[in-house]
Amino acid sequence: MDSLVDSNHTAVTEFILLGLTHDPVLRVVLFIIILCIYLVAVPGNLCTILLIRVSTQLHHPMYFFLSHLAFADIGHSSAVTPNMLVNFLVERNTISYLGCGIQLGSAVFFGTVECFVLAAMAYDRFMAICNPLLYSIKMSTQVCVRLLVVVYIGSFLNASSFSLSFFGLLFCGSNRVNHFSCDFAPLVEVSCSAGSILTIVPSFTAGSIIVVTVIVIAISYVYILITILKMSSTEGRHKAFSTCTSHLTAVTLYYGTITFIYVMPKSNYSTDQNKVISVFYMLVIPMLNPLIYSLRNNEIKGALKRELGFKTYF
Repeated sequence: MDSLVDSNHTAVTEFILLGLTHDPVLRVVLFIIILCIYLVAVPGNLCTILLIRVSTQLHHPMYFFLSHLAFADIGHSSAVTPNMLVNFLVERNTISYLGCGIQLGSAVFFGTVECFVLAAMAYDRFMAICNPLLYSIKMSTQVCVRLLVVVYIGSFLNASSFSLSFFGLLFCGSNRVNHFSCDFAPLVEVSCSAGSILTIVPSFTAGSIIVVTVIVIAISYVYILITILKMSSTEGRHKAFSTCTSHLTAVTLYYGTITFIYVMPKSNYSTDQNKVISVFYMLVIPMLNPLIYSLRNNEIKGALKRELGFKTYF
């Protein structure tokens, strides 16, 4: 039973996720593509975490944060992909009311962790390049742990604002969500609470986090750029800039997509475009991050060769 009548409103007990397409052939093709993306993303990020843990050469703040970025990528992708794959195999994909709230909260939590960790990594690069003599003090283990405590508490609070708002929404009968996951905006569209404080608070908290983290990243890189331009050695400039390229690429991809989804006026693009961008944001970026950091980072490539050589030797 999809819903129960409650007073003047309909209490929805489950939602129907409409997914990406109804074309049976395209559904099979997308199932194979997305399954392959997921099977690359999860092992790729797990390998990144394990490599950083076992390789003593990577026991630095930058890689400490990178391991948590990989953890966030696994969580973010896993929050939506399994249910999305099921959507391609069944005619009517349903998710319970409680399950929808949990999925929403999980996706927001891991997405927010990624925002904060990218900002922390920018701050780490700022300290390493602009204040190298104080780096070991300013980015000690205790400082990194404190930063991560802030990251996870802030992410939990943001996810809680979305989950609590979702459970406070009233639904007027329709339970057909035009998305492949329980995203907040499509859920608001099928509710009868549009314009209420419950829909404003999550947008405010998410927007504030995006603005604050973008400011931290922007200020960090302005100082980094100024410091690099002041360097007299061309080799020093190249080395300093090379340590930032992977992070800049990840930041550009991630913030470019979330800006398109959450900041651009909704009238500028359709729901279908939003779904396609969400696929890139939730599935493709978690797959690309391990590749970006492994292919463009000599320390990670060197550590991987050493660990593989060690295992081969024995």
